[in-house]
Amino acid sequence: MDEQCHKALRCIAGGNNGTPLDGSCRIRSEAASEVELLDAYSRAVITVVDTVGPAVVGIAVKKTANAKIPELQGAGSGVIIAPDGYVLTNDHVVQGADAISVTLQDGRSFEATSVGTDPATDLAVLRADGAGLAYATLGDSSILKAGQLVIAIGNPFGFQSTVSTGVVSALGRALRSREGRLIENIIQHTAPLNPGNSGGPLVDSRGRVVGVNTAIIVMAQGIGFSVPANTARWVVSELLTHGRVRRGSFGLAAQQLPLNRQLARFHLLQNNYGVEVVSVIKPGPAYKAGIRERDLIVSINGLPVESVDDIHRILSEWPLGQAMPLVIIRGQEQRKFEVVPTEASQ
Repeated sequence: MDEQCHKALRCIAGGNNGTPLDGSCRIRSEAASEVELLDAYSRAVITVVDTVGPAVVGIAVKKTANAKIPELQGAGSGVIIAPDGYVLTNDHVVQGADAISVTLQDGRSFEATSVGTDPATDLAVLRADGAGLAYATLGDSSILKAGQLVIAIGNPFGFQSTVSTGVVSALGRALRSREGRLIENIIQHTAPLNPGNSGGPLVDSRGRVVGVNTAIIVMAQGIGFSVPANTARWVVSELLTHGRVRRGSFGLAAQQLPLNRQLARFHLLQNNYGVEVVSVIKPGPAYKAGIRERDLIVSINGLPVESVDDIHRILSEWPLGQAMPLVIIRGQEQRKFEVVPTEASQ
């Protein structure tokens, strides 16, 4: 063995006494470490793609437009979440579809039907006419950390198993759905996306689906958003059980209003804003409980309320039919009510 080989071995071993012999050894050692890290990174991505890729499907939809444009076609991605053909995707991918088909990684295609959709979270569940299919597992999105490796897999425009990698750049973001409702706890990541990736899974390094890719900001390169897996799990459960996502409603319209500081201090409130009742539906839950127009909602179930989104958030987690305590300001007085939410109309 020549001296160069001996020197390389001593570099890797840290020299005769556990320390590098010189600067060149340190450089080569660091380069070797970088290669090892790169290989580990590559192996992680390859393993995930091999594991989850077969469960990722391309979705083709046909929509009847009008007499002049008899048929429109669209495409997106989805992920199989059960071996009997249940597919999770975006609502906007399949909305208004007259016919839906899914294509697997191996080229097989199946007709699919809509089990249910939830425009408020931009999620939908389909049922493909297949059995014994490869499927992916929904992970726990609540344990994600900023900087964590994530992998986006999709089937955009017929290019099967399109893969991009990135990291979680932020958690707890909020996006407006097309119907105006706020989607909470959105995952922001740097895995490059394109419109055909809509509905495809965002996966962690262990092959668990942690999000469903839902949107990109067109003019902001490298920014992607995903609906968290925990939200998707709840939506899937509702759609499979009830065919719709049940959400509570007070039966009122409201708007955010700045809270008078003197009034807030007098009633020992921490709020900067309250939610003013603009109208009350008769005979809805709020009307039956005694809530009236111009009342200012400041607290629900002991939690400060400063926006209509706060009300939506609390209602989404509250059991239907169970009384909910509200605190309102009417004029200069603070009053307490109990309202029993009913299911919101779809």
